[in-house]
Formats: sequence, structure tokens, C-alpha cells
Amino acid sequence: MAEIGNSVAVLGTGALGGFYGGLLAQAKYDVHFLVRSDYEQLREQGLRVDSPLGDFHVQRPHVYRQAADMPAVDLVMVCWKTTSNAALAAALEPLMKANTTVLVLQNGWDVERTAVDAVGGQHVVGGCCFLCSNRIGPGHIHHLDYGAIACGEYQTGDGLTPRLQALQAMFQRANIDLRPSADLRLVRWKKLVWNIPFNGLSVLLSSDTRQLLEDSSAAALAHELMEEVREIAAANSTEIDEGHIEKMLADTRKMVPYDSSMLVDFRAGRPMEVESIFGNPLRAGLAAGYHARKIEMLYQALSYLDREHSGSSM
Repeated sequence: MAEIGNSVAVLGTGALGGFYGGLLAQAKYDVHFLVRSDYEQLREQGLRVDSPLGDFHVQRPHVYRQAADMPAVDLVMVCWKTTSNAALAAALEPLMKANTTVLVLQNGWDVERTAVDAVGGQHVVGGCCFLCSNRIGPGHIHHLDYGAIACGEYQTGDGLTPRLQALQAMFQRANIDLRPSADLRLVRWKKLVWNIPFNGLSVLLSSDTRQLLEDSSAAALAHELMEEVREIAAANSTEIDEGHIEKMLADTRKMVPYDSSMLVDFRAGRPMEVESIFGNPLRAGLAAGYHARKIEMLYQALSYLDREHSGSSM
């Protein structure tokens, strides 16, 4: 089996990057964190993670304000939101070695494109995180539930490569449930079955996951949106089993009440991932001859709210 190496760069030390990067650091990997607003707190106080799996404290993390100051590494984890991807190419440049793997852990469709354009598809693995986690203060992450990662090679036809097996072994040593897949497209569409209804409706209805599913009208709309994602995927030659919808709904009912990442961003006045989670899948459907009308309505409403937040207009 191939080896990945010991050095890791985490781009984005928030709810996702702080949790997974912290676990890798706890497992004695050489982890380097690119940090924005929490730099001083992390440098002086370390990274705290509260989790039902066990709280932990990374006391002296390697933290940086700029990617240019970071060393080249074996694995780069892209954990920031897609709204920051304009800075990705410049951030990746100093981190790359000949065999560096770039693991893109972002929500949406075709979100690997920026990394691929910067470093080439042979370096890129895409991943979807099934994680309930929030940043609750500077250098402080609260992991609530779940935590698995499903991932696959960006280049189609590569299948279950030795690199994916090596990633799985590496993450298992850090108690992270990473699940390789031979079909990244299927991984992404299956995650969008959840992301599109629960991110979008949470913002428009100002509700957490439990509130959405306890209301019959909201739950019915979530189900209809899930069906539209299945139909977009089918138009793009990816079949999702109908039982996947029921599993997603059942899993969401069992999880702790959770504010989606998009709702957290909206309430904080930050840009939302409208294009990656809604616009890109919608356009993929239209290009394949399928018009997802409910998703389009959600996309238009969220685009309006996002422009109102940013103060821009069209």
C-alpha cells in the first residue's frame, strides 16, 4: 500500500479543519494550520476541541497567517468554505511537493475545479464530511455528532487507488472514519441530497434540523428537494438509490438539533456557499436537460439574501 507521509497542511481552521486537523495532531502527525482571525489565540492558548468522543487540547499547534510561510507537505486539506477559493491557487503553490495530495473537503458540486486548475487533477482527491461541528470561540471547536468522511479520486476511472487506501489508514490512526469510494461523483451527489434541503431551508425558515423535520410542511419540502437532487444526478448518469433519502431523513432525525453551516454563516453576516451548493448542481442539471424548479427557487431566494448581506446588487 502507498504511503501519504507525515506532514499535513490545514487550510481553514474552523469547525471542520480544527476538528480533523486537531485529531491528526493528537495522533502525532506534523500538522500545520493556516489561520485567520484566531491566530493569536491558537499560538498562545492552543486548539481546544470539545467532543462526545473525548475532549482534547492541542497545546502548541503550528499556526501561520500566510501560506507562503508554511512548509511543503505531503497532504493539504482544503477545509475553508468555497467562498474563499479565489485564494486557493496562491495558497497551494508553496505547499506542493512532487507527490503532494490535495484533499478538498468542501460542500457542493465541482468544488475541486480550483485545486485541479492550480495543481493538476492527478494530485486531487475530493471528500464530503458528514460532521456536526461548530466553532464556538477563538481556537475552540465544539464537535456535536458524526464525523465520517467519504472521498474519491478526482480523475475518473482511477477507482479505489493505493492512495485512497493510504489515506484511510492514515486517518484511522487519528480515529477519523474515512471511507474511500470508487466514484467521487456519487459521493458528491449523495451529500447534496442532504446539503441542498437542509442548508437552504435552514436559512429561509431560520430553523435547525430538528425544527425542520418536526414541521410537516418543511419536512415535505425537504423530501421533495431531495428527490430533485436524485433526478439531477440521474440526468448526469449517476443513480442514487431511493432508500438513500429515507436514510438521510432518519439519520437527521437522530442527530442532535443542528444549525447548518449556511445558517451559521448567514447569521454571522458572512458570504454563503450559494453557488457551490445550489448554483453548480442546478447548472449541471440544466446542461443535462433537467430543470430542477424547486432547487432553482431556493437558489434565487438565497442569492437575493446573499447579495443583501454583501450590499451588492445585480
